[in-house]
Amino acid sequence: MKGNNDQYTTITACSICRSRTLHKFLSLGPIPLANSFLREDQLSAPEPHYPLDVCFCSTCGLVQLAHVVDPEILFKDYAYLTSTSKPMEAHFAKLAEDIIWRFNVPPGSLVVDIGSNDGTLLHSFQKYDMKTLGIEPAANVAKLAVSRGIETRNDFFDERLARRLCAERGQAKVISATNVFAHVADLEGFTRGVTHLLAEDGIFAIEVPYLVDMLKRLEFDTIYHEHLRYFAVQPLVTLFSRLGMGIVEVQHIGVHGGSIRVYVQKSPCSLSSRKAELLKLEAEAKLGSLKTYQKFAEEVGGMKESLLSLLKSLKAQGAIIAGYGATAKGNTLLNYCNIGTDILDYISDTTPFKQGRYTPGMHIPVFPESHFHESPPDYALLLAWNYAGKILQKEVVYRQAGGRFILPLPKPQLV
Repeated sequence: MKGNNDQYTTITACSICRSRTLHKFLSLGPIPLANSFLREDQLSAPEPHYPLDVCFCSTCGLVQLAHVVDPEILFKDYAYLTSTSKPMEAHFAKLAEDIIWRFNVPPGSLVVDIGSNDGTLLHSFQKYDMKTLGIEPAANVAKLAVSRGIETRNDFFDERLARRLCAERGQAKVISATNVFAHVADLEGFTRGVTHLLAEDGIFAIEVPYLVDMLKRLEFDTIYHEHLRYFAVQPLVTLFSRLGMGIVEVQHIGVHGGSIRVYVQKSPCSLSSRKAELLKLEAEAKLGSLKTYQKFAEEVGGMKESLLSLLKSLKAQGAIIAGYGATAKGNTLLNYCNIGTDILDYISDTTPFKQGRYTPGMHIPVFPESHFHESPPDYALLLAWNYAGKILQKEVVYRQAGGRFILPLPKPQLV
């Protein structure tokens, strides 16, 4: 079942420069929403599918989805919890420390986290005696954050909410939006809201997956309906400059298969050495050429054929294969490659909201991590490949007993 047209919008102009020079180079769908895990009683009902097409703007260089699903459908009930990932807990603890010491944020300052999930990042800020406020549209996740002692507003962030919060709480010294900025349909309205709520000497910190890494490592599965854009530094410079803001610094970090952390202030600023280095890297990667993206699409198609060939060969030999990590990116991969229960017996995951449910589209059952250890497969398709190093260390007993992992990207390989 395809999603109703009134549930999504077709984009006709670039969300940064408003140009209509958009070139579709990759189509992965239609597929269901990556985090719409199903209960058993929902399996027989029609399941909405939405287009998942990717475009390149040849004017400003932004890579973006061609269709935007209604955010109420995407985010009001959410299956991902930051606190279930130990690497992400450590990552956010370091981020809070970095912001406080880099920008000399005094105790008692207001820190607002947009898309705050279960409050993991704000919990790290609280350890430094900061006043904190989370903005989280998913009611189920916001409720969990409140139960953990994190004040959380269950709402979508926009200019309207920013003005209200400013009147109620004053301006924030720090506003963060980690793995959120790429989700925002109205980038200009969102950013104007940030300028209202942010103190004159405040800092706006975002983290987004880095387009250079996505192309280099063939990370096509990071494309799903929540991720409306795939950022490089240059389009961000264009956006913030137009709105009177400036990028203070950019860091290239390893999280989520390669991301950039961008620090922004309310006034223009000069080009830093690291920002210049990344802009040079983007030029060398030919991010301004449509041919770069057409080549990427061809390589994605080749990867699909290689992965299916490997999995079907192993099944033909009688192997039991399970998935490791019921990730959103994994659901893009499974649906695009049409990998279902004929190949994977189950998927194991640490997130309580996903356990006992079934993956969208392919309807593969999700079990707790304990099931993986009690019923170990011959092979495990590592869908959470962004944590490969940690997982391979963690599952050393499984590997010593003969179990092997299948890393799908950039080329399928057995480990």
